[in-house]
This record gives sequence, structure tokens and C-alpha cells, in this order.
Amino acid sequence: MPMLIDALIAALILAGAFFLLVGALGLAKLPDMMRRLHGPTKATTLGIGALLIASMIYFSVARGTFSIHELLITLFLFLTAPVSAHMLAKAHILRATQEREQLPPTGQPSGWATLDDRRSDGM
Repeated sequence: MPMLIDALIAALILAGAFFLLVGALGLAKLPDMMRRLHGPTKATTLGIGALLIASMIYFSVARGTFSIHELLITLFLFLTAPVSAHMLAKAHILRATQEREQLPPTGQPSGWATLDDRRSDGM
């Protein structure tokens, strides 16, 4: 196997492992659900994508034939991770909205960056 291909595969494996570690730490250490959502959807998706591309390159060079399995897994992962993260975020926002509606209004004015969408003056 050529030295350049070995270096490319090693770089992809190291980058993938780094992003997987960052994503796992983000999932474990971030304080709330909305922040935890970024770890698996951003960093971990990029990390597993790099590992799958490294695998695809290695086996295509070692066997001499192109394997489509890794490519399909990568494509499926890149399509489903953002969609599932969006659905989780929407469910969390809707649940938080329902919980906020049960609380009395704070009396603070609503703004573009606030979550209190009820006004104390009855509007």
C-alpha cells in the first residue's frame, strides 16, 4: 500500500476518533438537553463519517474493488442524524412551552430572546 494512502487513512482515523471523543464528552458533560444535542449530531456524526471513509479507502485499496456498504452507511448517517436531532429539539421545545403555560406570568416584557411569551397585562 502506498505511503500516501496509509497517511490519509491514519489521518482520517485520528480525526474521526478525536471528533467521536469530543461528541461523547459533549453528551456527557453539557448541562441541559438542548446543549447535549449538539455532541452526537455534530461532532460524533463527523467522527463516524471520517472513520467510515477511512474504512472505505482502506478496503478499496486492499481488495482492489469499491465497496458501497460504507458509503451507504455514511450517507444514511448524514441524512438521519440532523432529522432526528431536529425532531428531538422540537419535542423538547413543545414540552417546555406546555410546562411554561402552566406557570404564572413573570411580568417581564417579552422580547425576541425571551421564552416568556405571555404578558402580565392580559395581551
